[in-house]
Amino acid sequence: MRSMAEPAADTPRNDWKTIRGLIPYVWEHKPRVIAALICLVLAKVAIITMPWFLKDIVDHLSTAEVILTLPLALLLGYGAMRLASTLFGELRDAIFAKVTQSSIRRVALQVFKHLHGLSLRFHLERQTGGVSRDIERGSRGISFLLNFMIFNILPTLLEITLVTIILFLNYDVWFAIITFITVASYVAFSLIVTEWRMRFRRTMNDLDSKANTRAIDSLLNYETVKYFNNEDYEARRYDANLEKWQEAAVKNQTSLGLLNFGQGAIIAMGMTALLILASQGVVNGEMTIGDLVLINAYLLQLFMPLNFLGFVYREVKHSLADMEKMFSLLYNNPDVQDKPGAQDLQVHHGAVRFENVAFGYGEKRQILHDVSFEIPAGKKVAVVGHSGAGKSTLSRLLFRFYEINGGRILIDEQDISAITQGSLRRAIGIVPQDTVLFNDSIEYNIAYGRPDASKEDIIAAARTAHIHDFIESLPDGYNSTVGERGLKLSGGEKQRIAIARTVLKNPRILIFDEATSALDSKSEQAILKALRAVAADHTTLVIAHRLSTIVDADEILVMDGGRIIERGAHQALLAQHGAYKNMWELQKQEQSDHIPTD
Repeated sequence: MRSMAEPAADTPRNDWKTIRGLIPYVWEHKPRVIAALICLVLAKVAIITMPWFLKDIVDHLSTAEVILTLPLALLLGYGAMRLASTLFGELRDAIFAKVTQSSIRRVALQVFKHLHGLSLRFHLERQTGGVSRDIERGSRGISFLLNFMIFNILPTLLEITLVTIILFLNYDVWFAIITFITVASYVAFSLIVTEWRMRFRRTMNDLDSKANTRAIDSLLNYETVKYFNNEDYEARRYDANLEKWQEAAVKNQTSLGLLNFGQGAIIAMGMTALLILASQGVVNGEMTIGDLVLINAYLLQLFMPLNFLGFVYREVKHSLADMEKMFSLLYNNPDVQDKPGAQDLQVHHGAVRFENVAFGYGEKRQILHDVSFEIPAGKKVAVVGHSGAGKSTLSRLLFRFYEINGGRILIDEQDISAITQGSLRRAIGIVPQDTVLFNDSIEYNIAYGRPDASKEDIIAAARTAHIHDFIESLPDGYNSTVGERGLKLSGGEKQRIAIARTVLKNPRILIFDEATSALDSKSEQAILKALRAVAADHTTLVIAHRLSTIVDADEILVMDGGRIIERGAHQALLAQHGAYKNMWELQKQEQSDHIPTD
């Protein structure tokens, strides 16, 4: 899987693949698409007939009888065709509007859902700012592509074909030949130069995403920037990306001048040759003034949209480049997927068992080695060990964020690799060590555990987590916003909200990953008492650093280097005088060292 940090320009582009990816979303509105195309054709037919009315009007007014008769029918016909072209054009846009907006909405939703469906490995590697900018540009690209490709490129190509046929059937063959050569030269020149220019656009996109990623990352870590007085350093890093973007933007703009001049030169030469040919026909008596007016009108109708076609083609290519980034997100397949025919987890008692589980983030980074243990239904098992021993990896594997390399993990004798991920995660609740909250109200963050919960249930969960009184003391109470990633709250307050959220979810299996690490001793004891009450009828896995918080566990596992080196109850482990006893004595010494003296 390609990291999102890698530039897309390093991979081959496939515009047709991008377009094919969009077609199913458009074709969901087949009747509207067909109706819009019918209106498109009718509008073009009306436009094509207008020069014929103009020719007949000029020829009629050029005769001696002009004073006696006014070509009223021809004038009305000309006006009717102009009105019809406008009417069908507006109808086309109105009918197709829902198709465009619905496609944007459906694709954006699909990408959003797909991102949530990707594995934890992808999200640990991605860059949030770059991904959000890719989605934003891709959505705009869909709108431009649908409107301009269908309603500008296709109609222009249709009009070119009709005009060439009309000139070939009614006038000297050279009119059709010159028209065809001019159009072919214009299109070929536009394609070649635009493809050359696209590398500047793709470079701009990559640098834009990187700059946005850097800016968002810096702002999310605002406090760290302030702590180290690195505002100027962050500004320089951000400006370094903007400087590279500026260089690519300048190259993009200057190359545009070359493209515009070349297109204008081709059109000028083609129109001049056709008008000379038509004028010579009038002089020789082979054509009327009306014929000259008709050909000139066709040339204006043809080359004006053709000139616009160059702009549209450039923008379509830009849109495809933008959409390619967004659709590439859909081509990232989740590392963890439900197996065909996977059934929902049936939780009866909630017993958990790890059988000879092996796991590594790569061949050179093995985390767990042959880990086996069981958490009987309704019991509490704690895992302790030094940092990097593999404790938190157990919770990630139980949630099936990763696929294990060997062994099995079972809940009520059901292998979690054979059940649906949704049902598995509904059965498990976690209070993580690093609590991240949504930038919304406290009530919203607690209710996230069960979005349909009543206000009474939310308050009851907050009381259990010993945070209700604090919330009520705030000016806006439960409607108080917590800020980006919960930065307006202390670490302890965030953890208590996380505890309330998990209490509200009320799953059968609980995981406490350093759940009280950010609390002071007084708050810790109060919450531990509440957590014991919550966990009384639940299967509980506690990942702990403070050994004093897990002395009541039914079994304690001591991990080191991804292996379980000791196991047993608190007193039994102390009696072994092993690693657990050493950790216990060390923590007691640390606590005594922090006792204040007079």
